[in-house]
Amino acid sequence: MFKQLLLIFLGGGLGSVLRYLISKSLNFETEFIPIGTFTVNILGSLLLGLILGIAARSEIFNSNTVLFLAVGFCGGFTTFSSFAFENQALLRTGDYLNFFFYTFGSIILGILAVFLGLFLSKLT
Repeated sequence: MFKQLLLIFLGGGLGSVLRYLISKSLNFETEFIPIGTFTVNILGSLLLGLILGIAARSEIFNSNTVLFLAVGFCGGFTTFSSFAFENQALLRTGDYLNFFFYTFGSIILGILAVFLGLFLSKLT
């Protein structure tokens, strides 16, 4: 059990650092939507679909690798809390149009990205 928790911890730390670097470089105060958070959430959804799809179809990833990549890395890389906070900020400032695009774009594209990852995993 300790080994699995350590793998999740290490993957989550790596994902969180990468998310921070991407978000820091892509989120600008003048942006209509936080493109950095949007990017990591969609990319993380794609990676999760790909990882879980490959794990379900082959022996490439063992259970520890899935914990490290899917639970740890993707869990640390994506961020629902920042997404929720940024949406609250859009609502607070009355930016309803960008709230709508950011919220529904993130949800719809995130789900589609998982499906795309699962589809791409069939090609490997």
